[in-house]
Amino acid sequence: MTGPDPAGTRTARPPVELVIFDCDGVLVDSERIAVGVHARILADLGCDFTRAEIVDLFVGSSKEVYRRAVEERLGRALAPDWQEPYEHLYQEAYAAGGLTPVDGVGEALAALTVPLCVASNTRAESVRMSLRRTGLDPWFGEHVFSATEVARGKPAPDLFLHAARGMGVPPDRCAVVEDSAYGAAAARAAGMRVFAYCAGLTPAERLAGPGTVVFDDMRRLPELIEQQTAPE
Repeated sequence: MTGPDPAGTRTARPPVELVIFDCDGVLVDSERIAVGVHARILADLGCDFTRAEIVDLFVGSSKEVYRRAVEERLGRALAPDWQEPYEHLYQEAYAAGGLTPVDGVGEALAALTVPLCVASNTRAESVRMSLRRTGLDPWFGEHVFSATEVARGKPAPDLFLHAARGMGVPPDRCAVVEDSAYGAAAARAAGMRVFAYCAGLTPAERLAGPGTVVFDDMRRLPELIEQQTAPE
């Protein structure tokens, strides 16, 4: 499944010189596990959300977005560090659940010939741990960027622009691989090409938008990126 921008037009653009990957749901198959942890945490706080609400509101969101939604449901403010006591639950769940790479991502990484990096709302040390557990860390080395390094996480463009600067590549020569509506919106706001993976939890219609290719087979990613930069 692929889908260009809604206008249905495609023109040649500058070649892609950097592919920026989100981590959870794009490189590692962690979102389904994380949703269960979200539910446990929210129940502990006394504000149950349905699974559908958790996917819509929290998958790919920044800590700021997460906190505002919880505060609105609770009707009270949370402490700035309210998540700290719960952070260990995610890594424990990933260890117990047998964290695996997203299907086909190994083939995609092997076929890409440009520099790669990761840009995630998650803390860098947690991202690196997930990459090590799934054997994907050699593809990225130290090229891991976290929302903790910028003023605003996704859906703001700050993180992707920070990653592009860190890798020395202009935004219009970057491609972003995302699986959440927040991440896709952030990449579009950064002026980058978006490749939105819809075989996870977020439906295709929530990922679609201008300058966005929606796809459901990670093995096709290198081909899709090449198509978007080839002359008509």
